[in-house]
Amino acid sequence: MSNSIVKLYDSTLRDGAQSKGVNFSFNDKLKILEILNDMGLDYIEGGWPGANPTDDKFFKSLPQSRSTKVVAFGMMRKHGKSAANDPNLNAVLNSGVGTACLVGKTWDFHVQNALRISLKQNLEMIHDTISYASRRLNEVMFDAEHFFDGFKNNQDYALESIKQAYKSGAKWIVLCDTNGGTLPFELKDILNKVKEIIPERSLGVHFHNDTDNATYNSIESVRLGVMQVQGTFNGLGERCGNANLVNVAANLILKMNVKCKLTSKLNKITNASRFIDETLNRQSPRNLPFVGSAAFAHKGGLHISAVEKNPKSYEHIDPAKVGNNRVLVVSNQSGVGNIINRLKKFRIKIKKDDLRVKKFLDIVKNQEFLGYAYDGAEASFELLARRSLQKFKEFYSLESFKVSDEKRKDSESKFVPISEARIKIFVEKNEFYSAAEGNGPIHALDIALRKALIKFYPRIKSLNLVDYKVRILTPQDGTNALVRVRIESSNKNEKWSTIGVSHNVIDASYIALHDSITYHLLKFK
Repeated sequence: MSNSIVKLYDSTLRDGAQSKGVNFSFNDKLKILEILNDMGLDYIEGGWPGANPTDDKFFKSLPQSRSTKVVAFGMMRKHGKSAANDPNLNAVLNSGVGTACLVGKTWDFHVQNALRISLKQNLEMIHDTISYASRRLNEVMFDAEHFFDGFKNNQDYALESIKQAYKSGAKWIVLCDTNGGTLPFELKDILNKVKEIIPERSLGVHFHNDTDNATYNSIESVRLGVMQVQGTFNGLGERCGNANLVNVAANLILKMNVKCKLTSKLNKITNASRFIDETLNRQSPRNLPFVGSAAFAHKGGLHISAVEKNPKSYEHIDPAKVGNNRVLVVSNQSGVGNIINRLKKFRIKIKKDDLRVKKFLDIVKNQEFLGYAYDGAEASFELLARRSLQKFKEFYSLESFKVSDEKRKDSESKFVPISEARIKIFVEKNEFYSAAEGNGPIHALDIALRKALIKFYPRIKSLNLVDYKVRILTPQDGTNALVRVRIESSNKNEKWSTIGVSHNVIDASYIALHDSITYHLLKFK
């Protein structure tokens, strides 16, 4: 294994988007790009320019200030077209980034059965595409699709394919286990053959997880000399997913002492992992290695006793190294310590032995039992703390609200849905009533509430709703299911998230909306 810095390549925004049930919006992609850029990754694959309007808009909107290279993904020129005249290829090359990862066939089976061209014609496509792209961009990677299957089926042709790409100007040759069927014991012989024609400094790997070996294959490849590893956060990806870059990075850095650009910011990886799941409105598995909420949770009495004496007893690493926390499930004292640390962020000074802390801890546990999850809603957590521990005065109080929906004919005699909200509030002793129409019940309620408050708090004008997500917590209950609403809000200074939980989606939305407005009024005077 080389002493050089191993490059980490994230494909969450492209390959991760191929997960069943995952659909990144334009705003989702920008938010995830921001948090991944802050992580210190070497490459972030932004998407496929020309493939869809979202990716086109994304590449046109990239922030100028970036510490990480954003990569455009694409494919070889089509058979029968020149590289210069292939619109799909040129959409990638004209995307505004300096690095592209271009996928090409290395498995003779795919060449003959999917492309339906000769093996020679495929090699010509690789040569033409890579040589043309390398003249246009600073850095071109050849994504050797199905390489491991191709190697097993026709070793000479698979090797000739990557050799052609490298000779044509590819800086990186990325060996892809596209079907995810490669086992760890197969790697050494294959990589040794590859290294006879491609230098280690130019070798990358991209594993899928169909045999549950993607993470192991990735770190073993690095041990065998590979210098770039591709993956996705939380293992997102088609079918069984990709190598989980969280686990790959943590193992390389903490277990193998491999040098990575990410090393200094590894303590941000838990937050990034959970942020991505929250953005996708997914429940993060509690037992995820390194970053799961139960990754460092101890429940058994023997375990807890040992961990309190020395955490090494039942923890393979210090959870703080990956930004996670130790949880002693049956230990109130541990819970108090976690609460105190979180309160410090809000500049709420309180002693550990203050009886209010234990009371607040019980409130938090009860809220979480009811379905609240504060990891992705720090603003709601701060407000809960202030309401419980301080003499917190609400900016307004709700007397009542009513929301109704109907369909009406518009000026063109087309039926359109219309929502109306009526709300009554008190600001100190002043009563105010307002009504508003909106495109939906939440929209109408938001407008009505703002109309009621703006007379007293003009600064509410700068409050914007950025995102709105609903998660069903008890799907077995059907239409009576418990739901969690998460609202992301912003003003010119900051973004924050709030949550509400109820069997009634409008009620849950109001709770989250109330917290959002309260946080804005509290923080920005």
